[in-house]
Amino acid sequence: MELNEYQRKALETAIYPNRGKNVNYALISLFGECGELANKIKKIIRDDKSVITDEKRDEIKDELGDILWYLAALVYEFGFDLEDIAERNLFKLKDRRKRNVVKGSGDKR
Repeated sequence: MELNEYQRKALETAIYPNRGKNVNYALISLFGECGELANKIKKIIRDDKSVITDEKRDEIKDELGDILWYLAALVYEFGFDLEDIAERNLFKLKDRRKRNVVKGSGDKR
């Protein structure tokens, strides 16, 4: 599946206030899902001695799907599409690699 197709289909299920004009909702929801993923991984480390069972892998996969859904919504809220974001990111990383500045800090390196 192409990223823009995913984004379009995901947004068909989007029911939240002021859709299309609600960056805050999408952003807070994305952070919430990232927190849920972090909690699952924390419990694997704490309770399961870092052993990831098939059941836990499925739970992680579900959380990653939720993160992708809210990322697609956030990208939409800014008027972008996922493929443009992905292509731009890969271009940036390829350029950094070519200039040997992948390591380091700062957005404009």
